[in-house]
Amino acid sequence: MPGMDMTKPDAPVAADPHAGHDMSGMAGMSGTEPPDSEIGNMPAPAPPTDHAADAVFGADEMAASRKMLRHENGGMPAYRVVFNLAEYRVQKGGDAYRWDGEGWFGGDINRLVVKTEGEGVARGGVESGEVQALYSRAIGPWFNLQAGVRHDFKPGPARTYATIGFEGIAPYWLEVEGALFLSDKGDLLGRLEGYYDQRITQHLILQPRVELNFAAQDIPANRIGSGLSDAELGLRLRYEIKREFAPYVGISWERKVGDSAKFARANGDRVQATSLVVGIRTWF
Repeated sequence: MPGMDMTKPDAPVAADPHAGHDMSGMAGMSGTEPPDSEIGNMPAPAPPTDHAADAVFGADEMAASRKMLRHENGGMPAYRVVFNLAEYRVQKGGDAYRWDGEGWFGGDINRLVVKTEGEGVARGGVESGEVQALYSRAIGPWFNLQAGVRHDFKPGPARTYATIGFEGIAPYWLEVEGALFLSDKGDLLGRLEGYYDQRITQHLILQPRVELNFAAQDIPANRIGSGLSDAELGLRLRYEIKREFAPYVGISWERKVGDSAKFARANGDRVQATSLVVGIRTWF
């Protein structure tokens, strides 16, 4: 530096910032790092036995809270059974009823799923019904891929199908599911359905719903025509007395299409029906 002679023996010397400190414990500084085989294999530290929240809320209260947290977030098996539709239908030509529900057991990734749906005529027995047993695997945070078997016990001859499909939540919280069904007779069917819960208040929910059924070929034994075979549109307003129990009222419109309509006319059945529905949505 100009005007300063840095060669003088009495020039100031910068102090060592690490003087008086033991640096042997810092990785990469002492030259005595543990071998790679030991990194990540050290024993875990003991869990804490004192919790700051105990001083505020009490040890007993927090112990119960931590036990519940471990139970609800520990990756343990869980289950749920829900009936989205369990209703009585008032319609011209004879009242009817309808059900649509499912239950599952398993974890976040792998589950066993059982589905059932069907309908019948009041005081006339079941007209159509089915049960599905499926293996369900999560393929992302919003959708599950499902495969298994479906068995129809009505109408006409019983049929068993190999099943593959999906179920999940689309953008804007639209609940959707779809599936393909290949019967033991070689018949190929398809189904696509969805619904949306529009919350009006904390307890009042409006649910529009649509279901479409398809077939790759005519199936005269079951009165199903190729292409789009039938469609159902519904609008239901429910009141959640509890989250798990909600009575509802609404309206449902159904129509058979194409060759399915021809089979219905030939059999003396209705092609189209509009119903006032009263039912309960419940889950546990």
